[in-house]
Amino acid sequence: MPEVIETRWNRLTAAELNALAAAGAVVLLPIGSTEQHGPHLPTGVDDFLATEVCARAVRELAGRAPVVLAPSIPFGLAEHHMAFGGTLTLSLPTLHALLRDLCKSLLRAGFRRILVVNGHGGNMTALHALVTELTAELPARIGLTNYFTLAREEIQDTLEAQPGLMHACEGETSMIMAAWPELVRAQHLPAAVGPPITLPAESTAPAYFAVSFKDFTASGVAGDARGATPVKGERLLAASATALCELLLGDEWARP
Repeated sequence: MPEVIETRWNRLTAAELNALAAAGAVVLLPIGSTEQHGPHLPTGVDDFLATEVCARAVRELAGRAPVVLAPSIPFGLAEHHMAFGGTLTLSLPTLHALLRDLCKSLLRAGFRRILVVNGHGGNMTALHALVTELTAELPARIGLTNYFTLAREEIQDTLEAQPGLMHACEGETSMIMAAWPELVRAQHLPAAVGPPITLPAESTAPAYFAVSFKDFTASGVAGDARGATPVKGERLLAASATALCELLLGDEWARP
């Protein structure tokens, strides 16, 4: 059997991490959220999926580029889900301070390249601003990607009820079915449907107003999970992981 190369930060020794830092390894820092995901999915979906895509990408990169997978940040900006219960949220200053402290720790450990891999739509706008501030403040190359936008064409080709990932939807449900089928409450799938949403960066609304998710979806779902399948989920996870590999091996990220 081929040797399994360990890349998860919290399963490596300090000496092993020092060696990876000396080799110029990129640190992947997944961030998600802990929030309601409709009647059929657990609250950890965004955290689980961001971390799973990173773990798959690291396995694909074995022997091609040094990468370390840091422990995930399971909390994000989820105020818009609080009305449903079951949700944990951070304030923006807390998220900023948390990211700053973690990035500083990574720098002190010898790493100089950090890629934040986001799994929660509600984090997107804030993370763009925070990564800009941290880049100006710290002597490191810090990047940001959203795993759910990395493989847009594959996602669009795979999904049947919607053009992209939404919330507790066909896409997220399919991926959980593929990776953790025991976490899906299948008896509640018939009720797992709601109106579509648009990602913040793609909105055409003339003005932004803060709105609770409960104001437009009684189910807590955006999109339609009723057509979710493990086959679709495996395809989405594989495509996202491969796209993340390509990003890490590309000239733009490799630039010092």
